[in-house]
Amino acid sequence: MKIELLTTFLEVSATLHFRIASENLFITQSAVSARIKLLEDELGVLLFDRSKKSLKLTPEGHRLIKHANELILMWQKTKQDVGLSAEQSTQLVVGAKSTIWDIVLQNWLYKVHINMDEVSLLTSTYSASELRKSLLNRVIDIAFLFEPTYISEIISEKVATVPLHLVTTDPDNINNVAALKDFIMVDYGESISAQYLRAFQDVPEAKHFMSQPRIALNFILEAGGTAYLPRQITFEYLKSEKLFLVEDAPVFSRDIYANYLVKNQKIEVIEQALKLFPYVRT
Repeated sequence: MKIELLTTFLEVSATLHFRIASENLFITQSAVSARIKLLEDELGVLLFDRSKKSLKLTPEGHRLIKHANELILMWQKTKQDVGLSAEQSTQLVVGAKSTIWDIVLQNWLYKVHINMDEVSLLTSTYSASELRKSLLNRVIDIAFLFEPTYISEIISEKVATVPLHLVTTDPDNINNVAALKDFIMVDYGESISAQYLRAFQDVPEAKHFMSQPRIALNFILEAGGTAYLPRQITFEYLKSEKLFLVEDAPVFSRDIYANYLVKNQKIEVIEQALKLFPYVRT
């Protein structure tokens, strides 16, 4: 099976439109249709329901999505590993939830690049359950999650505690939480959602729900609003007074854990990389 068939399938499954998928992939619409037909013939199932005006995934198509992502990552991992130069002798495959990339991992990747010349990085974004499965299947080397993993084969190590502060574009109501409008709920997991609901029982429900802090930040800078965001990504906007800190609001925090296999031939490299987090003692 050719990898381009799977990448085309994932693009069509995301857009549910052959024309838009073709534009995003920079190929013709007929090429997209041909690739999907080849993939369906090889698997012996229909992946999309074409009987109505709007394209829909079949149950088989839904099941293929997670396998397609895993196969593509494995192929990327294989190509990178085989092509490593003598100077870059170790491949480190890192997976995380999308929210965690925004909060702490960008800076950590830079530190790995600067301090570990022999390491070649490959990154991916998955859900928590997919990360644990990929870790156990040795598809990835380190999985970053908001919770530790209680499995004997996996080491869970806290690498960061991230404070979340309530910020707003409304300077007139920084001392009146109830008057703040257009609250954006960012997905930091169930623990933070529960704490928010307990702390703000008398304020209106969130107007929008967003998966990543960076998306919420860009949104409120453009459209106005209020959100709990990591101090790391709001510092410059607070300093320039594009955002304002709601000082009386409770500060929440999220722990971030690095998860990796006990029996991993790269364990020394993994531990060296994790020491680049300020939280981890050397």
